[in-house]
Amino acid sequence: MSQRRTFADQSFSLVFGGLTLLGLLILVGPVFIVLITSFTTSASLKFPPPELSLRWYQALFDTTRSAHIHRAAGNSLWVAGMATLGASILAVLAALAIGRSRRPAARALEASFLSPLILPSLAYGLATLMFFSLLGLRPSLTHLIGGHLVVIAPFVFRTTLATVTQLEPALLESSASLGAGRFMTFRRITLPLIAPGIFAGAFLAFVASMDNVPVSLFLSSARTDMLPIRMWGMMESTLDVRVAAVSGVLILAIMVLMFLMDRLTGLTRRMSL
Repeated sequence: MSQRRTFADQSFSLVFGGLTLLGLLILVGPVFIVLITSFTTSASLKFPPPELSLRWYQALFDTTRSAHIHRAAGNSLWVAGMATLGASILAVLAALAIGRSRRPAARALEASFLSPLILPSLAYGLATLMFFSLLGLRPSLTHLIGGHLVVIAPFVFRTTLATVTQLEPALLESSASLGAGRFMTFRRITLPLIAPGIFAGAFLAFVASMDNVPVSLFLSSARTDMLPIRMWGMMESTLDVRVAAVSGVLILAIMVLMFLMDRLTGLTRRMSL
């Protein structure tokens, strides 16, 4: 009987390990292919590269040859930063108002706030374009910030709401009994406790904004070109290898942001407890 159990355990471990490796290969494999391709000496995107060099990274950072990429990257960073800031403020206020409420209306508001996560992005982008057109407004970075804010706010709201619902009510009651006002309680107790959720959500929101194609596609113009749209155009027209170099820079930047986010929120430490 023990031998049968051992064989079953070994079979389970083999199958589970194989599926895990397959999942990692599917998820991480394309990333490594893009990274390796970005170091090619070839004038076209092909894998494996004939030789390795920094040719396309040098071209990417050339302010003359890649001025349009730099402009699009600057627009994307500005939009993502401002949209993340606005989304964080709105999401924190909404999470504080909804988190500890037991009213049915609070659950309805929660579902409404999370609805952009299930709404098709293309449909939302088209609807936003039609809304701004009816108002007679032309595409601008301000409209892009507003469009991205609606899409990414649920990320911050979801993580912040999770931390708000875990707050110990006794802490807030003790603060009030000691004479602290609502603002003092929020600044000294509530905010430090929910800060990991805010930072984690803001990180996800920033990445989602930088990578957003549907909303940027409908709301951007030649003057407000966004990095994903610029990369898409380069892929369609010339298969420019600088697209792989841009991807390499973005992957490195995301890894650095993930490290900083983990240091700020202590997510790895919390998961290991």
